[in-house]
Amino acid sequence: MDNIPSRFPACLVPSRFPACLVTFPPGYERRRAAFYLAAEEHLAAAYPADNYLFSWILGPTVVMGRNQVAAQEINLDFCHREGIDIIRRKSGGGCIFADGRNIMFSLVTTEGAVEPIFADYAKHVAKGLNALGIPASVSGRNDIVLADGSKVCGNAFYHLAHRNIVHGTMLYDTDYRLMAGALNPDVKKLKSAGVKSVRSRTGLIKNVQPIGVGRLRHGLEELLCNRRVTLTTNDIAEIERLEAAYYDPQYLYGKTEGDVGVTCSDRIEGCGRLELHFVLEGESVKHIELSGDFFDLGDAAQRFNEAFVGLPLRRTALEEAVTRCHPETAIRGLSTEELLGLIGRHILS
Repeated sequence: MDNIPSRFPACLVPSRFPACLVTFPPGYERRRAAFYLAAEEHLAAAYPADNYLFSWILGPTVVMGRNQVAAQEINLDFCHREGIDIIRRKSGGGCIFADGRNIMFSLVTTEGAVEPIFADYAKHVAKGLNALGIPASVSGRNDIVLADGSKVCGNAFYHLAHRNIVHGTMLYDTDYRLMAGALNPDVKKLKSAGVKSVRSRTGLIKNVQPIGVGRLRHGLEELLCNRRVTLTTNDIAEIERLEAAYYDPQYLYGKTEGDVGVTCSDRIEGCGRLELHFVLEGESVKHIELSGDFFDLGDAAQRFNEAFVGLPLRRTALEEAVTRCHPETAIRGLSTEELLGLIGRHILS
């Protein structure tokens, strides 16, 4: 659990912990998810270089990954009927369900390579859980799991100018009826994990250490931070201005009907689900649309469009573009060989 991957020697990876704890003024503890996502952006843009951590608790909410298609991942009718909030974050990865029995954590760091920052964050959260009597370890590309392998914390990241943001959702307890009703999980993803449902893949911390969500939250804050700052009324005003953009329908739901084209789709080990949709104009590529639960290491959509737009939709032309432009470097865990294989399985001529 305590080991950063060997490609990041410990002596070369400065830890982001202990961090500076960010607190909100009275009255801003139970806002909608977009408020706290906007708070991450504000801290990254306006606060001096440091590593800032804050936690937040939500009413019932589904938070989509940056590249996901709402209608494919979420039972929208169920969410509207049950009053479940829906929001899209700016990091990659999959959908999560949160409610008042979960804890959301956000870490805003100074710039640096994503992989060691991500590893450092996950390692310290797992160590904090162990210090509170909860056996936990880091697993896979972004999860923290209990001793039985059940997932209790999923994490994601994204870049802003000179900053990185890492955030996670920790399951202390949850309303499984709402979670199961709200999410339409990728069947291939669950099958690859050897489980039959969202519920069987997730675990609850309360079943291991029933200390209460409040004590868990504040215990982790004390273990992970050694100083604090409280946001001002001016900070709140700017956060609320940024918050509004998260509810723009185009950003939230995107297009509901795809353009004519060809889609290459697969689940790639260590990367996630990737759908590469070639929108066509005549026989040429007009536009590239990416979706899935992968993590961007840059502006992946821009890199793929720069590589493929204007080319004929022919396998040889696309393969040459991959080896020349290497758009796969903008997606975590995607190799040149895997991208060529994805294209080759779907573009046959």
